[in-house]
Amino acid sequence: MSPSPPVLPVRPGGARAQTARVLVDALQARFADGLRGVAAAWGHPGGLEAVDWLRDAGRHGGGRRLQTLDTPAFDRASLNVSGVHYDDLPDKPLASATALSCIVHPRHPRAPSMHMHISWTALRSGRAYWRVMADLNPSHPEPTHTERFRAAMERAAGPTWAEGRDQGDRYFTIPALQRTRGVAHFYLEGFDSGDWAADHDLARRFGEAVIDAYCGILQSVPHRPPTPAERDAQRRYHSLYFLQVLTLDRGTTSGLLVHGDNDVGILGSLPSTVDRSVLDGWISVQTPPQDDLLRALLDALEPGPQPTVDGPTKRRLAQVVRDHYAAHPAALALQARGHVVPPTVANHTGSTAGGGA
Repeated sequence: MSPSPPVLPVRPGGARAQTARVLVDALQARFADGLRGVAAAWGHPGGLEAVDWLRDAGRHGGGRRLQTLDTPAFDRASLNVSGVHYDDLPDKPLASATALSCIVHPRHPRAPSMHMHISWTALRSGRAYWRVMADLNPSHPEPTHTERFRAAMERAAGPTWAEGRDQGDRYFTIPALQRTRGVAHFYLEGFDSGDWAADHDLARRFGEAVIDAYCGILQSVPHRPPTPAERDAQRRYHSLYFLQVLTLDRGTTSGLLVHGDNDVGILGSLPSTVDRSVLDGWISVQTPPQDDLLRALLDALEPGPQPTVDGPTKRRLAQVVRDHYAAHPAALALQARGHVVPPTVANHTGSTAGGGA
């Protein structure tokens, strides 16, 4: 008896949704090629593993994640393309959402981490918009890296630079610690200039510039053996990243609240290990009930001072987040935001019959 053919995700209808998918697929491939080049330059050549996932068994889309875990070059790297749509559910406010979400945590402490997100959302009402984000996240800030990354974003963003910079600085602020997550931020939310072709070109241009600048920064990092002090500083910074992603990041929380089909992919932004004592020390400065959320997240980790954040742990963490906001829905107001707060969860779970988005 021959094996059953693989279940493939249904692609969304609409020319623009399909064009957006072509764009994010191309950016994913460009980034993957860049990271392979970095790994080879560091003396650790190797590919990225492809992991496919399905939304509602493929009925409402899915995606492909290119990832590498615990290699000599990368602590974590995840380049996730997703396409979710509701062509068969006309009462949903959301028609389709197409996205590329990337996070890279290099192994070497002197090589900065980076996050980038580019997505296009189309609502049933006819409104459609882009979300364009990037931020550089070093454990050991290097001014030349910061300037190179920021200059690349500014050139690509053009007249949107000031708005994206200001929104990014606001979004990536961690109020309890009175600092930002990274050193260079950009965030355009709900962006629609009225010119689809120009906005599509902005997203393409920005993604290409960020990928090329970041891979160039990595290539420039001297890959000497790190010191124990550098490793400790990196782990402390990874703990800060963990805190921001799981207690503040609106995009991550929205993804986990909308569905449970890709918990490991949505939490692909988490580094491999954290420092329990550092995270425990931040509980007292959290605004309630986020202090309870951080306690529950720590309880979901494996025992030990430096727990590993693996696939099963990510699934437990995802459920902690869902349980927390089911019990404290008002706490969503404490999440990070730019100048605009997208109704992402309502777009997926609501109905146009009840007013929708």
